Amino acid sequence: MSDAPAAVRLLRRGRALEAATLGWNVAGVVVLAVAAVAARSVALGGFGLDSLIEIGASIVVLWELAGTGAQRQQRALRLIGAAFVVLAVYLAVQSSVVLAVGFHPDRSPLGIAWTAVTATVMFFLAAGKSRTGRALHNPVLVTEGRVTTIDGILAVAVLVGLVLNAAAGWWWADPLAAYVLAYYGGREAWEILRHHSGA
Repeated sequence: MSDAPAAVRLLRRGRALEAATLGWNVAGVVVLAVAAVAARSVALGGFGLDSLIEIGASIVVLWELAGTGAQRQQRALRLIGAAFVVLAVYLAVQSSVVLAVGFHPDRSPLGIAWTAVTATVMFFLAAGKSRTGRALHNPVLVTEGRVTTIDGILAVAVLVGLVLNAAAGWWWADPLAAYVLAYYGGREAWEILRHHSGA
């Protein structure tokens, strides 16, 4: 019973971390949509789609932390896994087309600024989720912390592509960054669907 107040505090912290992730990604969808259209960037568009999927992942974890039924959680996780499959396929095809036709995206100062800040925020949130999830012995929160870490890695990959395009004119760095997104999207889909493929 003496651990009950600590558990309540940890649950509150876990919900706060997920709510912060959710809010950031909701804002990110808007910012990335504007930046992607303005720069005609495949990588920024793909990162925006990834943010949509991360919104779904955060909602799933908030449900789980609220004590929502396991069957509903399993269904939601399978949907997120399927969404990652669609994202990976879309980015792989779109990036291949862009490379084949030699399409040159424009520079994106907004995209560079947003992805740089997003990488920092995601790594900070991921560390908090990992610590809180381990303290709660909650594998769902720990796993979602890993997804948030990957989100930070993807932000770095997109940032590198945008900077190389802006600074050196390496237009092909943008679709290559999208390939990185496609790889991690496919890997996440495999992990989620492999562990949550039951009825």
